[in-house]
Amino acid sequence: MVSSDLPNKSPKLSNKLQISIPAIPFRGVSNITPTPASDSSCSAYEHCFRLAELHQIWNRKEFPNWKTESILKPALQALEITFRFISTVLSDARPYANRRELTRRIESLTTSQIELIAIIIEDEAEGSTTRGTAPIVDLSSANSVLVRDGSYAEVWKVPGETTVVSKTSEASLLPRLATWQTSEDVAQKILYSIECEMRRCPYTLGLGEPNLTGKPNLEYDAVCRPSEIHALKKSPYDHINNQENQSLYTTHQILESWIHVAKQIIQRVTERIESKEFSTAANDCYVVERIWKLLAEIEDLHLLMDPDDFLRLKNQLQMRSPDETAPFCFRSRELVEITKSCKELKHKVPEILGVEVDPKGGPRIQEAAMRLYNEKREFEKVYLLQALQAIEGALKRFFYAYKQVLVVVMGSLEAKGNGVLVSSESCDSLTQLFLEPTYFPSLDAAKTFLGESWSHRQHTGMKRRSRRKQ
Repeated sequence: MVSSDLPNKSPKLSNKLQISIPAIPFRGVSNITPTPASDSSCSAYEHCFRLAELHQIWNRKEFPNWKTESILKPALQALEITFRFISTVLSDARPYANRRELTRRIESLTTSQIELIAIIIEDEAEGSTTRGTAPIVDLSSANSVLVRDGSYAEVWKVPGETTVVSKTSEASLLPRLATWQTSEDVAQKILYSIECEMRRCPYTLGLGEPNLTGKPNLEYDAVCRPSEIHALKKSPYDHINNQENQSLYTTHQILESWIHVAKQIIQRVTERIESKEFSTAANDCYVVERIWKLLAEIEDLHLLMDPDDFLRLKNQLQMRSPDETAPFCFRSRELVEITKSCKELKHKVPEILGVEVDPKGGPRIQEAAMRLYNEKREFEKVYLLQALQAIEGALKRFFYAYKQVLVVVMGSLEAKGNGVLVSSESCDSLTQLFLEPTYFPSLDAAKTFLGESWSHRQHTGMKRRSRRKQ
């Protein structure tokens, strides 16, 4: 849907070109600013999943020279919590639990997280201000002397070369999962995923992966602090006798960790745009897009929970108060915050294009975007604009998918907000988020006119060739 203040004819195109854009009515749908649930609901949510304690760990600065710490630390901690989730699932004694499919889902989720961590580390290595600042240990520079403290394990030795060793974390749960017969195959698959995904990175994680290229290892235990993360294993509602309680608790700790990662990266996107670092800002935007997709993958884990156990847990936890109409996800203040931040990136488009907004509503931004797309000179800006629209698509898909999860897990009435039916003239807040008009109407209009321009040129060329043949 193109903004009504844009003309139907671009002054840069042929004056014979007329574009008719149908008006599609969006009843009750407009660009809205999401608001969190009530303070009491948000506070109860934070208490339930011990978010205050997690925030203390995330925000603690222990490596002053490492600029990526605030991004990579919560990402690694989300991965460590996922290892704990694997242990929870495989220890589930309920005969009706769908352990097979849930294990597959968690394996896939773990691989997605490792891939994102690898991308963050790759981007770190490419930046002049972030390269070489991570706390690592170079295992190949010890003159072939292995440290026998339980952390290093010899993997292979090349004749005449330095012994290559792989560091195994002492505090992480993953090496222990590799020694447990029930989880051995899952742990081995994860270790090989780390080996594969970290191939382009200057260092590896040091969780016991083969490390066949002999890379330096991250000081995983010092960065991730697995013992502190696992100290938060117990929910404030552990006294509730319901197996899904621990699954719900762990799932939301993983979710909130990645939401916090997204928050840090979005802040960096804004800083890099203001510094004219368009290429690196585009890379960050694509990471944010992947995180939105990862959040949807995490929410999908609710689909594997037993319906009766989960709905009983919902009432045991008193997850919905009678006067609360906001969606469950809006109890996460940081989720609402990153949603707003992603939508606010639209205000950076004029700065990227190097033009000012026309106070009269003229097509100044649209024309600049058309020139940028057509001339292909400043391709870094094209990358960035495409990445911003990719974030929009991923954000809307997340909220659409989230509503479907609510429908499947709790029923369609719950998905509409406290069991209240919505009239045909309005939409609930979740529906508004994924049906609202584009955040980038000028970019949308520029592509519409540019596409029509190429269609017009092709049609004109066919007419000329037809006349020549005659």
